[in-house]
Amino acid sequence: MNRFVVRSVKQCLVNGRSYYGSSAGGGGVHGSALVGRSVELSGQRNGGVAFGGFEWRRMMSSAPASMEKAPVEKKEKENSAAEDTKGKDVVASSYWGISRPTITREDGTVWPWNCFMPWETYKADVSIDVKKHHMPQNFMDKLAYRTVKFLRVPMDMFFQKRYGCHAMMLETIAAVPGMVGGMLLHLKSLRKFQHSGGWIKALLEEAENERMHLMTMVELVQPKWYERLLVLAAQGVYFNAFFLVYVASPKLAHRFVGYLEEEAIISYTEYLEAIESGEVENVPAPAIAIDYWRLPKDATLKDVITVIRADEAHHRDVNHFASDIQFQGKELREAPAPLGYH
Repeated sequence: MNRFVVRSVKQCLVNGRSYYGSSAGGGGVHGSALVGRSVELSGQRNGGVAFGGFEWRRMMSSAPASMEKAPVEKKEKENSAAEDTKGKDVVASSYWGISRPTITREDGTVWPWNCFMPWETYKADVSIDVKKHHMPQNFMDKLAYRTVKFLRVPMDMFFQKRYGCHAMMLETIAAVPGMVGGMLLHLKSLRKFQHSGGWIKALLEEAENERMHLMTMVELVQPKWYERLLVLAAQGVYFNAFFLVYVASPKLAHRFVGYLEEEAIISYTEYLEAIESGEVENVPAPAIAIDYWRLPKDATLKDVITVIRADEAHHRDVNHFASDIQFQGKELREAPAPLGYH
């Protein structure tokens, strides 16, 4: 037994010596080191030699020094590259074949907006009649009209003379119906394999136009935290409620939006009166509004509110028109949609 133990120890020592020699001659072994692995050898209890607690360790580096430095150098290069690109335009990989071409204004300056392009801008028709009103003629008309009037009361009580905040809140609501209507008409077109008569695009254009109103108002008025919470709650309730109404009766939904736009015109008219009276400062127009509505460079808040009010008047006409079509027993696709009606 003692001979067996001695032979095992010799074999371990020989293997260890040959391992170190091969690693020194070969320039290092690129593998995982065995650390803390022990071989305990015990002899006979009856007076034999006992090798208690003998430990064999291979304390080696798993990689040469040059390879240890490589990840550190790579990380430093990545950090420096990130710092160099900070503040610069994001450049997409050409692998997907998608890249933004150089777009300029009419005066040759670079177009600064990604949310809309120059060919999507327009001059608002401010000559439109903002006093036009659809007289309720049946039960659905009266229901839609009185619902809108009822909802205006808490809004006026909450915002009072804070016209900018009121307008901002109004736009978060006004941008919902076009999206819901366009989405449901889109699904209907897919289900029935029918064209929409251009109404999908017309309603989505309306939703996008209302969203641009909101983006403009945010440049003028920064919402407070509780106003953001109010928007969150109102959007959740209004989206689902309008969705159900549109599924049940599209003509009621469009009539409701028509009256909602009439109230928006009234609100923006009050805003303009406050600017003209000096109650609200007539500050310079935001850059996004100047480019979107093609306003002059010296345009003011009054000019912005004037074109927004004109947009609301056009949305009023489109929705009352859509409701009239359906009250006649026809579908929207049977009448051409007023695309590009600004």
